[in-house]
Amino acid sequence: MTPRAGRTARVAMATVVSALLASACTTSSDPSIAPYSAPGVTAAKVTASQSAAPTATPPTATPPPTVTPPLLAEGSTGDQVRDLQARLKQLKHFTSTVDGTFDPETTTAVKAFQDAHKLPMSGSVDQATWDTLAATTKAPSAEDLAGHLIPGPAVLASGSTGAKVRELQARLKQLGRWTGDVTSTYGPQTVTAVKGYQTKRGLPVTGEVDQRTMDRIWSQTRKPTSDELNNVKPVPGAGLTAAGLDPRCLVGRVICASKTTRKVVWVVDGVPILSLDARFGRTSLPTSEGSFRIYLKSRDHWSQKYDASMPFALFFNGGQAVHYSPEFASIGYSGVGSHGCINTRDKAKMAWLFDQARIGDLVVVYR
Repeated sequence: MTPRAGRTARVAMATVVSALLASACTTSSDPSIAPYSAPGVTAAKVTASQSAAPTATPPTATPPPTVTPPLLAEGSTGDQVRDLQARLKQLKHFTSTVDGTFDPETTTAVKAFQDAHKLPMSGSVDQATWDTLAATTKAPSAEDLAGHLIPGPAVLASGSTGAKVRELQARLKQLGRWTGDVTSTYGPQTVTAVKGYQTKRGLPVTGEVDQRTMDRIWSQTRKPTSDELNNVKPVPGAGLTAAGLDPRCLVGRVICASKTTRKVVWVVDGVPILSLDARFGRTSLPTSEGSFRIYLKSRDHWSQKYDASMPFALFFNGGQAVHYSPEFASIGYSGVGSHGCINTRDKAKMAWLFDQARIGDLVVVYR
């Protein structure tokens, strides 16, 4: 991609995000023959001195059509068949192992591709089929051509010890794949957690951490804090218990929002730390229910659509956010509800929560 194209992509992405935020608190944004002569017979000119009958020029023979043999067909084998199968696999037409043998299943996959692209459904690969396939897929990797993912050398494995294992477990905990205290020993629980992660991400399921697995885990998590690495437990807020909280709120860092109790509770590793009164969306603009992730923080946000202040906004679903509401602070529950956001009315507590929350933290909204 050229620098100019990259800038265009960034501008397009910024436009989409701006449209979403301008529409807060809703989940979506507001309101181009020449004539044809058939071959024939030409009469010969006849003169008075000619006694023979007129003769005709024979018609020009039409050559037989040129038949181009297929590049690949059932029975073919080799690296080009591997390439073919790997590309068809990208498009979900081929689901078996890439093995370099053009078998009946490969023929069926080719026919499906040809049908999808309005090509003659021969089941064999001619130049037009290959050119179209190449244009609609990416070049297969060595792993794709091998037919399976090949694990690399283990960086961490059962029996490993040390600070890197502790960090691995803390990062797996951020992903909800580790419960309890983190340790410095790579044991059976670590093997199980790593296998679960690898299965979910389509990586070789070995239970060992090769460089590919490590890079993926590290890219999806943040550096653990000292408290996380040393199992320092959060202190529960005065009078708060986990009783009645949705089970999804009890693992990791979660803003737990209950429409029934009209409360937002900040929970860390199952320990409720802070509780705030909450107001949800009105009937015509309900707050979405489910599990979401904070994707944007905006300290002094302003809704252009509703011409309203949204301080300390933690966006979790399109234009919906948890934020302090001056209106809610003023009139309480006597109004009709928000435009879809989760309003809070204690400014100091919301400011504290805004500072604690991180991009990627969970938001659970339930009844």
